[in-house]
Amino acid sequence: MKQAEDYITEEKRKELEDELKDLKGPKRKEIIDAIASAKLLGDLSENAEYHQAREDQGKLEARITKIEQILKSSLVVTGGGGEVIEVGSKVVVVKDGEKEERNYMIVGSEEADMAQGKISNRSPFGEALFGKKKGDTISFVTPKGNVIYKIINVS
Repeated sequence: MKQAEDYITEEKRKELEDELKDLKGPKRKEIIDAIASAKLLGDLSENAEYHQAREDQGKLEARITKIEQILKSSLVVTGGGGEVIEVGSKVVVVKDGEKEERNYMIVGSEEADMAQGKISNRSPFGEALFGKKKGDTISFVTPKGNVIYKIINVS
């Protein structure tokens, strides 16, 4: 698995496909109806409802394009499970000087969410972990300085 690729999990792929279906169906129709209603209000040059509906339409179309691009260009991963850390791997680490274990999952940049313990493979932490094994020590630079972690487990 290449570090530089764009990855998504099967779960994220399904989530994006569902969102795309909703955006292309009910949401698109909703905005078209809003534009039609706003046109009935008269002078379009000073019609706030019309301008808002057009702005919403632009945002909707941009999101549709982005989702289609993500689905087209990303590789779907089923999950790690091996000894070497890659996208989909679950990792348990301990920060140098601490005893508390921290659990993370390596994901593609579209799914990264530190609050849920999902780390992008392109983040400094994700890059440092990528390709390493249980027992390895990694270090990377943060705004607060160099940070060192020991890898306790990989699954």
